[in-house]
Amino acid sequence: MSTNHQNHRMVLLGPNTSSTSITLIAMLVGGLLGNSIAKAATPMTPEQGPVAIVNATVHPVSDEAIEGGTVLFAKGKIVAVGSDIPIPDDARVIDAAGQHVFPGFIHAQSILGLSEIGRTTESTDVQELGEINPMIRAQVAYHPASEHLSVAAVHGITTVVPTPSGSLIAGMPAAMMTDGWTWEEMTIREGLGMVVEWPAGTGGERWERQLRLLDDALDKTRRYERARAANDQDTARQHPLDLRWEALVPVVRRDIPVLLSVGDLRQIQAAVAWAERQQLRVVLVGSRHMDRVADQLAEKQIPVILTGVIGGPAHAWEGYDATYTIAMRLHQAGVPFCIAGDTGAANAYRLPHHAAAAVAFGLPVEQGLKAITLDAARILGIDDVVGSLQPGKDATLVISDGHPLEIRTSNQHVFIRGRSIDMTDKHRRLYERYLEKHRQHRAATVSADDPR
Repeated sequence: MSTNHQNHRMVLLGPNTSSTSITLIAMLVGGLLGNSIAKAATPMTPEQGPVAIVNATVHPVSDEAIEGGTVLFAKGKIVAVGSDIPIPDDARVIDAAGQHVFPGFIHAQSILGLSEIGRTTESTDVQELGEINPMIRAQVAYHPASEHLSVAAVHGITTVVPTPSGSLIAGMPAAMMTDGWTWEEMTIREGLGMVVEWPAGTGGERWERQLRLLDDALDKTRRYERARAANDQDTARQHPLDLRWEALVPVVRRDIPVLLSVGDLRQIQAAVAWAERQQLRVVLVGSRHMDRVADQLAEKQIPVILTGVIGGPAHAWEGYDATYTIAMRLHQAGVPFCIAGDTGAANAYRLPHHAAAAVAFGLPVEQGLKAITLDAARILGIDDVVGSLQPGKDATLVISDGHPLEIRTSNQHVFIRGRSIDMTDKHRRLYERYLEKHRQHRAATVSADDPR
């Protein structure tokens, strides 16, 4: 990730690094990622005119489903959604009779685009050295040719939030498209919040030291902001720019939330109390025990990003469905929440499976779809551009042969900002490869058994 003004990726090379060492590093990274770059889906040419999807069951999410509906978009934006929409003469018409149209899914927390091969550090750029790294901007490290992106996009995940981690204050995530040529082009919105990984436990020397680090960082930020504001006064001593505290200024101003990553009930309670003491906006990120404080979270209207629904219980005394029912309990209590699913890049495509599992355990179907579309967009502050099918928003949508939360549903077309994507991903290529292997094997067997 980057900390400089040129937005280049940070490469940790010492002052005595030789040109040979740099060449070897480049060869290693190129070898690891070469196949991904060569085989990754190629962004397609943008639509040259209006596109009308007709005769479909349209799920705007912000409103009731429309049977036999139409979605019209042009220049990357939705123009109209409804039943009786006039179609321009120059529009490309897609007859989606018997099919469904819904907004692209939003993965609210992932390392998709930041990690290619989990066990290979050269292809992973998720964390930086040190405890206090608020200036880290995740979008700068986003890899547009990642093999995982096309897999996620084909499965309907059109927006992802690559999230830095590994530090007490880890940096700022961004909302990114899952198809495009460069990270600049693929950035929907940067600086969605500030990631804080709440210290494990609620006591002990290490916990107290990390809490002091958090308080000290915010105290320095507030003093830095006052000192920088005084720069305009002729008699004031000019205060130098500091990227760390500059990045935290929107946090203390409450312009962006703190994305507090928490692991259990004690961490949730301690983190919320800390955020209130510091007078910060907060979004809780986690899964375990969120339902046990649902009433308090609803009263304070603290949003939650659920990091997964599919999983076993954390304690022997919990029921087998402990994580599966959290979404339903948060919904019943009135807590604003969304579902993020698996954090890992390779499993990001399973996001709709997590929403479907929550529905199977009591969450209403409509709310399950909202949890990975509109509600996710609202919590992330990007609902003005994505999350629902409404005029003026990005034409980021999916056409499928069934309901989006049905596991057997297959996506037929995916549009990201009005541009159709290549529906061939690594999963499809492997399927076709080994299907051909079995076809050849059967043909050889029949030939060998032929008595002629």
